[in-house]
Amino acid sequence: MVRRKLSFTFSLFYCIGFLIKSSLIAATFSFSFTHFLGFYVDPNHTLSRSISFSSLYKYPLHHLSILLYSQLQNPRSIQGSNDLCCEIMALVLHAGKTNKNAFKTLITAEYTGIKVELVENFEMGVSNKSPEFLKMNPIGKVPVLETSDGPIFESNAIARYVASLKPDSSLFGSSQIEQGCVEQWIDFASLEIDANLLVWLRPRMGFGAHLRPVEEAAITALKRALGALNTHLASNTFLVGNAVTLADIVMTCNLYLGFTRLMTKNFTAEFPHVERYFWTMVNQPNVAKIVGEVKQTESVPPVPAAKKSPQPKEAAKSKPKVEPKKEVKKELPKAEAEASEEVEDAPKPKAKNPLDSLPPSKMVLDEWKRLYSNTKSNFREVAIKGFWDMYDPEGYSLWFCDYKYNDENTVSFVTMNKVGGFLQRMDLARKYAFGKMLVIGSAAPYKVKGLWLFRGQEIPQFIMDECYDMELYEWTKVDISDAAQKERVSQMIEDQEPFEGEALLDAKCFK
Repeated sequence: MVRRKLSFTFSLFYCIGFLIKSSLIAATFSFSFTHFLGFYVDPNHTLSRSISFSSLYKYPLHHLSILLYSQLQNPRSIQGSNDLCCEIMALVLHAGKTNKNAFKTLITAEYTGIKVELVENFEMGVSNKSPEFLKMNPIGKVPVLETSDGPIFESNAIARYVASLKPDSSLFGSSQIEQGCVEQWIDFASLEIDANLLVWLRPRMGFGAHLRPVEEAAITALKRALGALNTHLASNTFLVGNAVTLADIVMTCNLYLGFTRLMTKNFTAEFPHVERYFWTMVNQPNVAKIVGEVKQTESVPPVPAAKKSPQPKEAAKSKPKVEPKKEVKKELPKAEAEASEEVEDAPKPKAKNPLDSLPPSKMVLDEWKRLYSNTKSNFREVAIKGFWDMYDPEGYSLWFCDYKYNDENTVSFVTMNKVGGFLQRMDLARKYAFGKMLVIGSAAPYKVKGLWLFRGQEIPQFIMDECYDMELYEWTKVDISDAAQKERVSQMIEDQEPFEGEALLDAKCFK
């Protein structure tokens, strides 16, 4: 029994001794391998200095062979350090110093410790049109990042690339769900914030025609996006998690354009959590180092004055050489000259509305509008009965509409003005439509519902194209074979109160 115990004890010490011996051999090999790299492969000691003694234990041997192969293939690219990070040649960013899309990459570089150099003497409109630049980005847009492996364009893609160069970077979040949320808010910042800001700003800077309905649609969409962002930030300091991520960097750079060029204090006061978030972000040391001091704009850039074309008389005075041409015209037959003038002065014929080509309808819209306006009493017995007697389901269609964003309707007069603006912009449809819009509720948020009569079986396409308010509503075609829907139509035409159990704050008619 004692002999067995002694045998077990000697065996245990033997195993321990073997392990110690193996460790010493491995250590000796590691030391020799490091010196081999230093004296035979890497005479400048750039690679051997980047590989610590402990890293040879930390990583498998095939990782070290990758290091050696990388050094031999591309001496300018040294992979190493204790964490096997990429120490790449300096990345070069082609963009102007004040470009907010370039800020995304430069701020990301501050957070990751990656060196990114901004190209010197970049001149927009010149540098980005050069053959060298167009090889990197054929459409000539900035920014472009020049790397040892090739160029990258699109600002969000560049920022993602720079963030990914640090393997343990927290800019993508700390979990898969956080990474998904980071990507979600990057897309939101680009599609909902940046896109609408650019539609608002570009015409005011002289890039494209200023169309008021288009601008109002962009501002409405922007406010909707800022409202959603404000709600999220009410209970969150940053967009994802408890620290700055790439989503915050992209969002801040896009908001930077709005705060410094378009969105005055009066505009942003409606979104206090967005304000707090923006000023918190631009005062982060890594952000402030790039964007500098930020001041909110005090006014919106004015719409550039339209260039007036010179009057014919002034043109004639400034160009006396035109006189010989007049003499040539005088030699033409009188009848021919008069005909040419008539062709020039005659107004171009208007394109025919497709609704005018529909088969005639027994319902005369103007007669119904007169009946509606002239009925002062017994409205249900006179006007409503008259409407159903006139209504032609083959020539016209009825539609319910419900405002999609009723939670925004927190102020009564603002809500009513919103509906009034919609009816003004519907003026192009006056010949083909009749409508009722109701503002419902005794307290905020107020509901906006409507009823519309349109010529034809569908909502006319030209209305959908020209009136941007249409997309702010859910549209449902009325089924008049349904008694409940038919009664609802009658109640809305009549301005019945209470409507669907709620007080009627306002009712407007389009006729």
